[in-house]
Amino acid sequence: MLDTHARKYVQPAIQKTADSLLKAGLSANQVTVLSFLIGTSSGVLVYLGFPWAAVIALWLSGYLDAVDGSMARATKPSPFGTVMDVTFDRIVEISVILGVAFLLPDILWAALLLMASIVVSMTIFLTVGNVSENNGVKSFHYQAGLAERTEGFLFLTALMIFQDYALWITLAFFAVELFTAGQRFLEAKRLLS
Repeated sequence: MLDTHARKYVQPAIQKTADSLLKAGLSANQVTVLSFLIGTSSGVLVYLGFPWAAVIALWLSGYLDAVDGSMARATKPSPFGTVMDVTFDRIVEISVILGVAFLLPDILWAALLLMASIVVSMTIFLTVGNVSENNGVKSFHYQAGLAERTEGFLFLTALMIFQDYALWITLAFFAVELFTAGQRFLEAKRLLS
């Protein structure tokens, strides 16, 4: 939801960073890999007991993830870049969920439910993107929903910082992901019927 509706407010800063990195000779794919490396460190950092460093790594990764897309659109987007981007995004999210779950093993069952809901929601998202005509700026049809990347980052941040409430935060994130999956499924029925 926030990615869809708030992007226009942060896009000038994202574009300025993208332009600077392109001028420095970096490619969108290189920034995707950098974003991935920084992002996956967040799961390790939270597990090692550095939750604020983990949060900074997560959000820096997310920012660079937005920047790499702007870089790709300013040059020539590659289909493999899209595959890397979407795959690495999920691995970053998984790293945080696993980092918290290994740190707090009592919530492992809830973390598994959360990851299952993300799989279902992303399966719908990617399948609809594959079978739909693309009319947007992304390299595939983008389905908005209650839980987009920014909402996920807010939940992941809460998980890392408010560890005493990790079970409830994980279950709330799970419910929001399931709701988003339902939204996307109903939109798919309307769009593809």
